[in-house]
Amino acid sequence: MASQKSVKEIKQSLVDNVLTQQQLQLLHTDKRKGVQIALNQYYKRLEQEKKLKDQFNQMMTYERKCHAEGKKIVVGIDEVGRGPLAGPVVAAAVVLDETCYLPGINDSKKMSRQKREFFYEKIQKAAVSYSFGIIDNKTIDKINIYQATIKAMKQAIGGLSQQPDHLLIDAMDLSDLPYSSDSIIKGDQKSVSIAAASILAKVKRDYIMAELHHQYPNYDFEKNQGYGTKAHLDAIKNYGITPYHRQSFAPIKK
Repeated sequence: MASQKSVKEIKQSLVDNVLTQQQLQLLHTDKRKGVQIALNQYYKRLEQEKKLKDQFNQMMTYERKCHAEGKKIVVGIDEVGRGPLAGPVVAAAVVLDETCYLPGINDSKKMSRQKREFFYEKIQKAAVSYSFGIIDNKTIDKINIYQATIKAMKQAIGGLSQQPDHLLIDAMDLSDLPYSSDSIIKGDQKSVSIAAASILAKVKRDYIMAELHHQYPNYDFEKNQGYGTKAHLDAIKNYGITPYHRQSFAPIKK
């Protein structure tokens, strides 16, 4: 019986999730403190797993509606980098398999760097197709950040290996494209596909800014990602701007 096993064996059985309901009930009568602690941890883990599953299912609402309508290639699109004083704006487009399961996925801004990088790898493996759109600072200065964002998104969509049936976009209007679409406010919190795109775009841009940091260490791009922190603004005062700064953005713009 499970209750006759060592505490270590019981812990492992709980981790492996191999115990029957009857065996679990027997563990409740086991008076060993280690067993009760392990049992408590087991139920907390199950509760957390259910919470993540429920959240994931809620975030699949748009995708499942599309699939039910026969739209198989559903593309999530998001961008990162509209606000910084330096670096590109980066968009990502991603098509996830209908059966993919990514519990814990969320808006990239709500995740730690470590978690984003974990999902960055996981999403790329789970994706049917994904692509990036990268628009540099000079183009941003030329056509403005809004148009550059649109351009980045269209570039990302154009790089996909499959023709979209439907677009799920985080709060932008791409209605001039020949695809049906939903523009969703806070879409990276409401759609798995948009959340996946937000993570891909964020991590990709962070890698780009880390490369720029090695070229221009005085600006600390690896930490600030080009945003106007006090240290970044002080560096601009002390050293001037780099070729990667956006000259149409205040306070750089004269």
